[in-house]
Amino acid sequence: MEEKANKQHKVFRHLKFIRLCTWLLSFFTILPSRQSFNYGEALSKSLLYFESQRSGRLPYNQRVVWRHHSGLTDGLEQGVDLVGGYYDAGDNVKFGLPMAFTITMLSWSVIEYSEQISDAGEYGHALEVGDGDTDHYCWQRPEDMTTSRQAYKVDENNPGSDIAGETAAAMAAASIVFRKTNPHYSHLLLRHAEQLFEFGDKYRGKYDESVTVAKGHYTSVSGYMDELLWAGLWLYKASGDEGYLNYVLENARGFGGITWAITEFSWDVKYAGVQLIASTLLAGKRSRKHQQILKEYRSRAEYYLCACLNKNNVTNVRRTPGGLLYVRQWNNMQYVSAAAFLLTAYSDHLQASNQRLRCDHGTLDPSEIFKFAKSQVDYILGYNPMGMSYLVGYGSKYPERVHHRGASIESYKTQKDFIGCTQGYDLGYSRQGPNPNVLVGALVGGPDMKDRFRDERENYAQTEACTYNTATLVGVFAKLRWLEKDSLFARPSSLPVDSGQLKIIV
Repeated sequence: MEEKANKQHKVFRHLKFIRLCTWLLSFFTILPSRQSFNYGEALSKSLLYFESQRSGRLPYNQRVVWRHHSGLTDGLEQGVDLVGGYYDAGDNVKFGLPMAFTITMLSWSVIEYSEQISDAGEYGHALEVGDGDTDHYCWQRPEDMTTSRQAYKVDENNPGSDIAGETAAAMAAASIVFRKTNPHYSHLLLRHAEQLFEFGDKYRGKYDESVTVAKGHYTSVSGYMDELLWAGLWLYKASGDEGYLNYVLENARGFGGITWAITEFSWDVKYAGVQLIASTLLAGKRSRKHQQILKEYRSRAEYYLCACLNKNNVTNVRRTPGGLLYVRQWNNMQYVSAAAFLLTAYSDHLQASNQRLRCDHGTLDPSEIFKFAKSQVDYILGYNPMGMSYLVGYGSKYPERVHHRGASIESYKTQKDFIGCTQGYDLGYSRQGPNPNVLVGALVGGPDMKDRFRDERENYAQTEACTYNTATLVGVFAKLRWLEKDSLFARPSSLPVDSGQLKIIV
């Protein structure tokens, strides 16, 4: 009897185990099989995204055909011409600080990877204003806008050193890009960058304290000191004027350049970018007298990089179970794409100077750093537990309900009837199905801490895309495409937690 009971008990346990496995598998998602990604296609689509964000009168060679002219009276109330530019996200506002950062990062990508971008046939594409509160009350196509197009400015009585500094950085970086192809324009950009920097440094203050409508949308949490250091470095790179380098070195401590240890890089917090660029100047002969300060900048840059690589003793950037860097819930992908760029750029610097990265938990070769950067890009393109590409329009599965006014409503070219402010909520925001217009190349906010993603329009923390999300990927895509023929890089990188074929999505 006892033997029979034991056998029954074993059978019962076996059945329980089978049922448990069956139940768990209903909640499991098989991680997509390893595959090569078409980084050239990702590069092309990422640059196409910016055409979807254009404001003003569109050029004859506009490739995103569902868009039309918009914002043609911007600046009219103030007596200035502010027509043109780009909408920075899914609304119809042209916020200056994030858009300037977008241009800085696009320019940096072109500076670092011009040969790779040219080889992909995308160099030309790489070179080709509103009230935030009232706009967010409406859901309209930009072509139908009836909201206030009030423009705001900073001046000596209403300072904005952060936006002046970032715009100066953007113009200085762009001046390097256009130096050979359009010297006159390059010179003009540099001159305006110098003027903006002088203004921002002389009249110091945060722009969101002067332009209060920016609060709640793009609050400058880090203040303006990082932007002034950032601008100083880009002006030094663009002009070669030692005065700008001296400014960055003399204010290194007072402005937080060598005192802040940072684990993020974004449109708001520039310190990691400042520290990384400054550290690359150590090899220059003109910088030898400043070796000690530059070494301190390098130490802080290494802290950021090691945090991304999970190699610091105490503070590291968190990761999802699927291996994605995770900084915060709202638009986390901006930090991922920015980290991928900085890691890639610095790995190139180390490779060129025959150096390695020193972290608390070991020393890494440039190839190891780049391999991790690649793993983040591969996650974005679909090698993740959801099997979803977070770059819209890339792959067979991507977000279809992007939080974007223009993409969610029928194109003005096919539906010219005026769509009012609140009417757009019924026709676009509340639409049950996919957006009628695909926002190709947009990088959305991405999954949560557990790799989960809800493709819902109202879920703006995950489904809204921003120009600065995509801008930092352009250079990395270009390099990956360049290396695509190399079998070492043709396969998606193994994610750090990948110990099996099954990944759990709870």
